[in-house]
Amino acid sequence: MSWAIVVPGSGRTGRDGAYRIGPRAVECVRAAARLAEARRPRVVVFTGWSPVAGGPSEADQMRAAWDGPEDVELLVEPSATITAENMSRTLPLLVERGVREVTVVCGSLHLARVRFYFGGVYPRHGIHCSYVRTRQAPTPPALGRELVAVALMRRQRRRVIAELDGLHVACQVQADAVGDAPGREMPEGA
Repeated sequence: MSWAIVVPGSGRTGRDGAYRIGPRAVECVRAAARLAEARRPRVVVFTGWSPVAGGPSEADQMRAAWDGPEDVELLVEPSATITAENMSRTLPLLVERGVREVTVVCGSLHLARVRFYFGGVYPRHGIHCSYVRTRQAPTPPALGRELVAVALMRRQRRRVIAELDGLHVACQVQADAVGDAPGREMPEGA
């Protein structure tokens, strides 16, 4: 079965105005590299934008931080601004490569949303999902961002499903499907 790894990005604009990935994204890249060493994926996709015009995207920065196998195809998807778009913008890349199984690597606070988006849509396109989470300290700002994001999840997923329908990706998806976020969490290195 053709297997891939997807790593959604995260970052922050510094006092100097530069947008950089943080420790969570770097740890996700390291975890993805360890997975790729243990079992060679067909492709590793880094996904995420930069709000700073002309600056490197999260995806570009994660690709630059990659210290895993060099004989693996590494793709950069630099346009996704939210987790729902990480899912919808990577799906066509995986479908065109015949991927049937994906492991999404994310921080622990991000896992619920990742399961909702990826696990609720990828299986409808014949892609089985599993998840590896990295440790993430539950700081008050991080918890606050997750609470706001959870309130928007259903609306964002409907929007990106409509985007996918417009692209005619692999098969038709029900526009208001909620799903139960199928898939399983894997211990790292499994």
